Amino acid sequence: MSVESPPMISAISATLASMSLLIFSTGRYLRHLGYEVLYVRNFTDVDDKIIARANELGEDPISLSRRYCEEFCQDMLHLHCLPPSFEPRVSDHMLQIIDMIKQILDNGYAYRIDGDVYFNVYKFPEYGRLSGRKLEDNRAGERVAVDSRKKNPADFALWKAAKEGEPSWESPWGLGRPGWHIECSAMSAAYLGYSFDIHGGGMDLVFPHHENEIAQSCAACKESNIRYWIHNGFVTVDSEKMSKSLGNFFTIRQVIDLYHPLALRLFLMGTHYRSPINYSDVQLESASDRIFYIYQTLHDCVNVLSQNDVAVQVDLIPPDTANCINNFQNIFVDSMSDDLHTPVVLAAISEPLKTINDLLHTRKGKKQEFRIESLGALEKTIKNVLTVLGLVPTSYSEVLQQLREKALKRAKLTEDQVLEKIEERTAARRNKEYEKSDVIRKDLAAVGIALMDGADGTTWRPAVPLALQEEKVTAT
Repeated sequence: MSVESPPMISAISATLASMSLLIFSTGRYLRHLGYEVLYVRNFTDVDDKIIARANELGEDPISLSRRYCEEFCQDMLHLHCLPPSFEPRVSDHMLQIIDMIKQILDNGYAYRIDGDVYFNVYKFPEYGRLSGRKLEDNRAGERVAVDSRKKNPADFALWKAAKEGEPSWESPWGLGRPGWHIECSAMSAAYLGYSFDIHGGGMDLVFPHHENEIAQSCAACKESNIRYWIHNGFVTVDSEKMSKSLGNFFTIRQVIDLYHPLALRLFLMGTHYRSPINYSDVQLESASDRIFYIYQTLHDCVNVLSQNDVAVQVDLIPPDTANCINNFQNIFVDSMSDDLHTPVVLAAISEPLKTINDLLHTRKGKKQEFRIESLGALEKTIKNVLTVLGLVPTSYSEVLQQLREKALKRAKLTEDQVLEKIEERTAARRNKEYEKSDVIRKDLAAVGIALMDGADGTTWRPAVPLALQEEKVTAT
């Protein structure tokens, strides 16, 4: 299994869009099914954009890339992404890249011009089989560099002759560096062989990048074969493409400064990986609210279970609870096995969570026979699914507190200030100043703090701010 990481990897558009499938879902689910997973995530640390940026900053391109790679790995750790088996970088694999270019030249699929090496697309009749494009559709200058020396406009560089101000390496064709596409074929072949199961990346990589990978890999080794190419949709912001020019560009660090990383993860998994992910405040607030509900329900359930030392016995679980569990498990397996439909799984979790809350809080539920056994079975089932989805926190109580802290930060309040408002509202209700009481509740709700009145007094929890709730209803 291979997935590619773009060079400037601290931005949400460059990481979350291109990594959402393989990092968030595939590896864990394949392991859950019993497969051994060899996961390779390669880094492009030498390319035109990196060199240009490094020259602007007066920094060594490799050092700049290394710094961004380290930042990226930290972001993935925050998002509970499993680490890869191998994480190769272009700068460490020049020998493999040069060897593959030699193979392609020896097999007659490439040609040399003044220290450059180009792949001849007309030598590969199957060019275009992934994207469905025809050679006559490929015009120079449209994602293919213009160079009058090339035999065909669509020919692409395997090796570029050295230029002043650029890093370079020795090769049989003189000093230079690899073209963009060859590195991925060489590194995947080095760690996975010429044939492997899954290759992933963003929709924008279908052409020309992955198309060129197929051509050059097959040119180097005719047995080359990738069984499944999987591409994910782009990130949009309020339905507009995310880009620096539009000023709607967010880094992962900026997002998780205000929202818990697991809320961001849930948000991303709430959209099927092939579809565009529409980033918006209301979507993030909804995901944060949803994950709080999930963890609060499981926290309450575990607390009750800890007071009752009862082993889960399947034959003691009532038919209604057993059906709820079986239905959820079937939806989980069917949906994940059908192109990783994580949104369906996340929607289906509502029913077992509702059943837990009924057993915990309703009069009828508290009296149900084998209540503790039912709670134990439901909690175990939900936790198993959340584990596969990478959504299990270290501690329910700890993550709930962290979610509260993030909500307070978004509301620009401290917990002491919220508690003062609760006391003020309690006094107003005691004095029958109900209008004042309602104003306090609404003011807090407006910034995402919901008050809950119970037998033991008033508590608070994070919620979607009122204005965003109305926006959500309008959008729906």
